[in-house]
Amino acid sequence: MLVEERRGGTILHLRDLKKRGERIVALTAYDCPTARAEEEAGVDFILVGDSMVMAVMGEDTTLGATMDLLVAHTKAVRRGAPGTLTVGDMPFGSYQASVEDAVRNASRFLSEGGADAVKLEGAGPRILERVCALVESGIPVMGHVGLLPQSVKTTGGYRVTPASATDRLVNEARALEAAGVFALVIESVEEAVGRDVTASVSIPTIGIGAGRFTDGQILVASDMLGLTPGFEPRFLRRYAQLYDAMVGAVRSYAADVRSGGFPGRGQVYSPTGEDSR
Repeated sequence: MLVEERRGGTILHLRDLKKRGERIVALTAYDCPTARAEEEAGVDFILVGDSMVMAVMGEDTTLGATMDLLVAHTKAVRRGAPGTLTVGDMPFGSYQASVEDAVRNASRFLSEGGADAVKLEGAGPRILERVCALVESGIPVMGHVGLLPQSVKTTGGYRVTPASATDRLVNEARALEAAGVFALVIESVEEAVGRDVTASVSIPTIGIGAGRFTDGQILVASDMLGLTPGFEPRFLRRYAQLYDAMVGAVRSYAADVRSGGFPGRGQVYSPTGEDSR
C-alpha cells in the first residue's frame, strides 16, 4: 500500500488498520526535523515519549521528564508532523497524585502541545480511575502494560515480563479497554504474552519488545537510527548508523577547516559579479 493511502492522522485510522489486518507503524520523535521525516515516510502515529530525557539528555531513566519539557517537545513534533496522529507521554508525577492533576496535565498536551492523545503507564485501580476521568473529559488515552519504565525504582530495573504473568497482563489489558483506552502499548514481554494480550482485547496493541503478534510496533527513533551506540537490547533492529555518519561528517569538516579547504569559493559572500578568491 502506498504511504499516501495509509495516512490517517486519527485514532480511527489505527482501528481501521487493525480491522484490515495491516500492521501499525509507530516511532518516537522529540523534535521537528525527525517528526517531519517520520510523517514523510508514512508512520501511523508518533509518540513524544518521556524516553526523550534518556535519548536526548543522557539520563539513565525516564523519571526526570517534566510536563514543561514534554509539552515543548510535543509542540515541536506537531509542527513537523501536522498530519500524523501524535501522542504525548505523561511523565512521572503528572497523573499519579490525583484525578485533577491528571486532567489538568493531560489537557496541556492537547491545548499547548497540539497532541491528539496522551499515554499513561499501568493498570492499577488509581490509574484506571485516571483513564476514566480523562476519557470523560474528552481526552483520548493510550494505555501501557508490561515493563513500566516509570516504575523502575520499585521493580528493580528493566526486566522482561515472563509468560507466567500472562493472566495478570490480560486482565490489565481488558480493564484498560473497559476504562476507555483506544490502544495499548505492550513493552518487554515474552512473545506468548504479547500474543495472548493482543488476542484478549479489541483495541490495537503496539509492541516494543513484545514479539511478532501485536497489531503494530514502536521503537525509539534514535535507537533504530543508530544514534545510541552501545545500547543493544534483543528487540532492537537498527536501520541506519547515524552516529557513525555524524562522527565521519564532523571529522571531514574539521579536516577541511584545518587545511584551509573550508570555507571555499562557494561559501563566501562577494560583490555581485565578482568571484571570491
